[in-house]
Amino acid sequence: MSPRTRRTPATPVALAVTAILSVQFGNAIAGGTFSEVGSLGAATLRLVLAASILMLVIRPRMRGWSRRTWAGVLLLGVGLGGMNALIYLAIERIPIGVAVTIELLGPLAVAVAGTRRARDLAWVALAAVGVLLLGIDRGGALALDGALYAAAAAAFWALYIVASARLGATSDDRPAPRGVDALAVAMVVAAVFVAPFGATQATDAVVANPTLVAVFAGIALMTSAVPYALEFIALKTMPTRVFGVLSSLGPAVAALAGLVVLGQVLSVLQLVAVAAVIVASVGAVVSARQSRDRPAVVLPLD
Repeated sequence: MSPRTRRTPATPVALAVTAILSVQFGNAIAGGTFSEVGSLGAATLRLVLAASILMLVIRPRMRGWSRRTWAGVLLLGVGLGGMNALIYLAIERIPIGVAVTIELLGPLAVAVAGTRRARDLAWVALAAVGVLLLGIDRGGALALDGALYAAAAAAFWALYIVASARLGATSDDRPAPRGVDALAVAMVVAAVFVAPFGATQATDAVVANPTLVAVFAGIALMTSAVPYALEFIALKTMPTRVFGVLSSLGPAVAALAGLVVLGQVLSVLQLVAVAAVIVASVGAVVSARQSRDRPAVVLPLD
């Protein structure tokens, strides 16, 4: 086995973990702006600025893209827009750790659909237990609309993962998207998809406080431009089921971000849940290394 083959699994894992850290801490920061700009206004500012940054930096080459590639980019954009807007609507109504926990059902569903071995199912089951523990609200009451928004965000996250993987594995005779070209164009689609719902809130807030543009430029980098680019690159070489289980770090990082950024104190039960999720994620990565010669699982969209 060549040195390059031995190094391959580590790189996409590092990219995915960095993306998760960036997006969850960015979400915690963004949550503090909802009283001023609103959840949909925040999502609109985040996506519009992220799309602008990516288009300026990447300057995607779209000439020669096939219909299949364009269809994949449109689906990727819808996934990005839906998961961003809906998770912000959820965070506005329920705690960030609970919202991200429910949202994790999306990648977990992808992981279950793609698994082939009992050992992998065991890691998924352990991650699910951690998610359920982390989602327990000590107050006992959970806003139903917030939970439903988070569940809808989960469905769009699953669409995003599958669409990303299919774009990375395109096999038609037309040129495949270069680097993160497809991601940049999909971010524009996401911004156009969400803007009609939050443009008024965003515009009114920026007129009242122009510094919000600078604030959301930073948030866009943390929560959209950088993490989605890293995830898109990682999914080119990482099986979708492994990425789905690895993404179970999201609730743990969200809880940590809540503690560091928002001063939220973790309960003993939450710490146990965090440990369970991390162990499941590490187990999934180790399992992937042990079977690294197996081809990536690409799930059908229909």
